[in-house]
Amino acid sequence: MKYIFTTLFSLIFVCSFAQQMSYDEWKKETQSEINLRPEYGNVVKSQGELKEDQTFVDLVLKQDTTPRKGSDHLVRLGFTYLSKGDMVTAMKRFNQAWLLDPKNENVYWGYGAIYGSFSDYSAAIVQYDKGLVINPESSVILTDKATLYFVQFQQDQDNSKLNTALDLLKRSYSIDPKNTSTTYKLSICYFLSKDCINAWKFYNECQKLGGQPIAENYTNALKNICPN
Repeated sequence: MKYIFTTLFSLIFVCSFAQQMSYDEWKKETQSEINLRPEYGNVVKSQGELKEDQTFVDLVLKQDTTPRKGSDHLVRLGFTYLSKGDMVTAMKRFNQAWLLDPKNENVYWGYGAIYGSFSDYSAAIVQYDKGLVINPESSVILTDKATLYFVQFQQDQDNSKLNTALDLLKRSYSIDPKNTSTTYKLSICYFLSKDCINAWKFYNECQKLGGQPIAENYTNALKNICPN
């Protein structure tokens, strides 16, 4: 099943396209750029910086009316830049989203995606867990956190990680059974667990929901190893 890993990993983070910098370069930049640290690194800002922040917040609120709406808008922008491999701009948008609404769990979904794209799984999980403290019912965070665990399972064959992924995905599914990413990854996890019945069950559910993002080589593997 080793070849399936490539397929899975390409589906996990929207920034699987060519990144504009390496992780070493990223970490070097964060030493001098607080904009690239989650929550701006929680540094104490100068009066001038605080004034600039307030000017930005006031401008956004004129357009989006509430802090949460403005924050969600910026999170969406962050993921758009992430999909293009522009990690710097993505993190800046996520931080601006946090500035508007520190209690928006989706900000931490964005932070986690940044670190996940660099394969820093422990740092990504820290951010996902912060989001889940705010909203334990966030299915998107639960699904992406689960993804980190089964990617690691593919690398080291540690069954405890696969079991953790399954537990998280089942929680996510109980919250939102119509998320195609969740149903697809449940199918894959059951496939890796050699549970063909459930692998097909969630594969079929994913198809009924629109069939995305099912990859052809996963379909072929499922048919070959779990013929029904």
